[in-house]
Amino acid sequence: MASDVRFYFDPVCPFCWLTSKWLRMVQSERDLSVDWRFISLRLINEHIDYDAHFPPEYEAGHTAGLRLLRAVARARDEHGAQAVDALQAALGAHIFDTPPDGTADEVTNAERRGTREFLEPILREVGLPTDLADALDDASWDDAIRADGEEALALTGRDVGTPIIHFEPPD
Repeated sequence: MASDVRFYFDPVCPFCWLTSKWLRMVQSERDLSVDWRFISLRLINEHIDYDAHFPPEYEAGHTAGLRLLRAVARARDEHGAQAVDALQAALGAHIFDTPPDGTADEVTNAERRGTREFLEPILREVGLPTDLADALDDASWDDAIRADGEEALALTGRDVGTPIIHFEPPD
């Protein structure tokens, strides 16, 4: 698909969410097409000792992001780019624009995001089948996620975070 912008996102990254909201505002004012692609913080940090380098909730959050990306990768495969667009927006809204459950700690809230209980209502909300949640535990989708992430990192180098935005690809 030819697009004006490739936006590489991890659904649990607050910087991705804020930047995607900005890009959607620009998109509404301009004739821009956006290709939503994947980059997993869990996969790009797989070589790092989480306990030594990150606050306690990061590992749970990054793992939840990978699990969600598996379902989104399956949605892209079975339902196309529009499904990724809808899921990126809905996941971000539920993760960042909805108040967390006040009874749970940050680690528990982060872990919950990678569950069927969290994802299925979002799938229904955007009109996608709930069986896409079967992919949460299916590591066979990691190759597709890793491929998008490697494409992004080839543009920037490896010592970056998310999001990565590529204007006027492939050049």
